[in-house]
Order: sequence, then structure tokens, then C-alpha cells
Amino acid sequence: MKVAIYNIAKILSGDIAAPIAPGDTIVTDGGKIVSIGSDNVPDCDVAIDAGGMMAMPGLIDSHVHITFGDYTPRQKTVGFLESYVHGGVTTCISASEVHVPGRPRDPAGVKALAIAARKSFENYRPGGMCVHAGSIILEPNLTDADFAELAKQGVWLAKAGFGAFATPYEYAPYVAMARRHDMVTMVHTGGSSIPGSTGIWADHVLKMQPDVSYHVNGGPIAMPDADFPRMVNESEIAMQVCTAGNLRTALLVAKLLKAVDQEERLLIATDTPTGTGVMPLGMLYTMSHLAALADVPPEITVAMATGNNAKVYRLNSGVLAPGRDADIALVDACLGGSQNDALSALRNGDIMGVGAVITDGVPRFVGRSRNTPETMRKAKVAHSHVPQNFSGEA
Repeated sequence: MKVAIYNIAKILSGDIAAPIAPGDTIVTDGGKIVSIGSDNVPDCDVAIDAGGMMAMPGLIDSHVHITFGDYTPRQKTVGFLESYVHGGVTTCISASEVHVPGRPRDPAGVKALAIAARKSFENYRPGGMCVHAGSIILEPNLTDADFAELAKQGVWLAKAGFGAFATPYEYAPYVAMARRHDMVTMVHTGGSSIPGSTGIWADHVLKMQPDVSYHVNGGPIAMPDADFPRMVNESEIAMQVCTAGNLRTALLVAKLLKAVDQEERLLIATDTPTGTGVMPLGMLYTMSHLAALADVPPEITVAMATGNNAKVYRLNSGVLAPGRDADIALVDACLGGSQNDALSALRNGDIMGVGAVITDGVPRFVGRSRNTPETMRKAKVAHSHVPQNFSGEA
């Protein structure tokens, strides 16, 4: 499918080094962006008039507790992933399938769980969303051969924090094994979140040296304030802040990273579904918190929720540029609010309204999100060669 989106007021690139891209038109073909600029609208299958809204990459929620299918047993909710698409989220990354009821804890079991989850989502896109599932939960007695087998089966995520270890320091060799097999490694950070987990603080994380410190602001309980400067100054570990964590320490992380000009290390996510619940607009809320309360430029918060995640997780989405995945959201200030555009809304502490979402180059909805307030401006399909009953659902 070839899609053109035109009459865009501003293109928020998702690239923290160049957060605003010039142009007012985006053209996609075959699930990839082919051009960004101010060209005339080419002949295409679908043309979308953005109506003066802004375009940004689809949000990447890098901390979602996937199980199987579009269902969360933690909150007994069906369809939560499809609902997140209406919050502008086009990609979710598994924070491990730890919420699967009766989940196994032996090496064979945790391997089977990760492989099954990975393969079950390879061809399943709830609401059009891309889900990267299958995160091996690190447990004692896993071997290098186990990680080699997992990598061969396509598993590329590893999670520390829920294993039966006597102390968090014992995770370190397992994190190292996972990294040797080219896995992106994540570690629970902060107080205990569920029965069987334990508190993990800065000294533990620094000894492990994972790629990402998960919900560094607490999931939901934060580590001591004195640990945050250590994380910033003694490592290059990506620091993920989550909506389901401690807001005060999320702001602290943003300010500490800004002070050392390392905002590319900050990742925005939700850490849902958990006891906090299902939060389709969680990403938008955290973006607004950072913009309004931590003085992060709103276009930079967009990058923290898109391109920053894409870089750490090696994804082709998250940035609006030719050759990147065609995952795009059209956003605006909400109707009835005090602000006149999407960036001003974030700076004011408001969420943005979502007026359209395109994933894999396919429009999933155009006009109005069922979860955000209505947008001030309206996107519309200007013309389509696709049958009218085409839903865009994968």
C-alpha cells in the first residue's frame, strides 16, 4: 500500500539530535517511509490530509508485560494492546512474560516460555501494533548453551529481576552471557514489585551492566535518591522512566541527564499492565510530565518515547526518515484546551490528542482516537483506492 500524508504543520522526527524535520508531506510504500519533504502528493492508494496537525513516529512502549494474545491476566483485560494503538503506541516491547499464570522457573521452562511468546507474536499485530515478545527471565542454572539456543530461535531480550537468586549481584554473569549472544538486557530497578522479586538498587545495576535500567524511577517503588547520580555518572546504561513509577524521581532522572547532556539515555515507557493497571495514554502522560515539570523541550520528549527507544532496542521504527518503518501518528492539541498545538499542549502539562495512526504503512484509524480527547484540527482521508470496508486491521 502506498500512502501520502500531506498538509502537516510540523514533522517531529523522533531523532533527538534533530527533533524537527523539514517538510509537510510524508510518503510511504510497502510499510516503509520513502520520502519526507514538500513535494506534490503523488498518485497513491490512500491520501490523508493532516489538516494542519503534527506528525510524529508511533510511540514505542519499551516496558509492557505481554503474556499471550491481546490479554492481560494481571488485570483480566482483553484488547489492551489494541487500545494502546489509540494512544499513539505502535510498538510494544515485552518486559518479560512474568505475568503468565504459573510461569515456569526452571531453565527448560523459562526458555520454552520465551520462545513460545516470541513466535506467537511474529505474525500477530493487535490493532496493527508490532509486539516484540519473548524475553528470557534470568534464572539460576541457565548456561551459555541455553542462551545460544534462545538466540538461534530468535529470542533477543533478557530480563533480570524475578529469578531465584540469593542476591541481585548473582545476576551479573547471566547478564553477561545474554549480552555475549547479542541480547538486549534489562534489569528491574527499585523496590520489589511482585511476590518473589526483590529490591535492586544502583550498586546492583552497576555490577550487572545491563543495556537498560528498567523503570529506574521505580516500578512502582523508587531506589534512594543518592543512587540516581551514580547511575548517571558511573555508567552509560539507558535509564527508562515509567508512568507506573515514582513521578518525582522520573523528573529527577530527566534533570540529571539534561545537566550532563545525555538525554539520549532517557527512555519513556509505561510498565503496564501491572497493579497500576492498563494505561493506553500512559506514554503521553509521561511526555507531558517531563515537558511541563522538568523543562524538557516537548519535541525532545517525543524522541525519548520513540527514537531513543528505537536506538537502544535496534528497531527500524521510532524515527521519521526515508527507509524507516512507516509507523506514524498525527497529533494535535485537544479540543477545548488552552493550547493551540501539540507541542504547546505538552509544555502546558496536557496530553496530545491523537487524530490518526498508521502502522506498517497501513492507516489503522483516521479522524479520532477513542481514548484521547478530540483534536482541534481534523485529519481526513482525501482519497482512497482501497475498498471502503477495509479496516486496516492485521
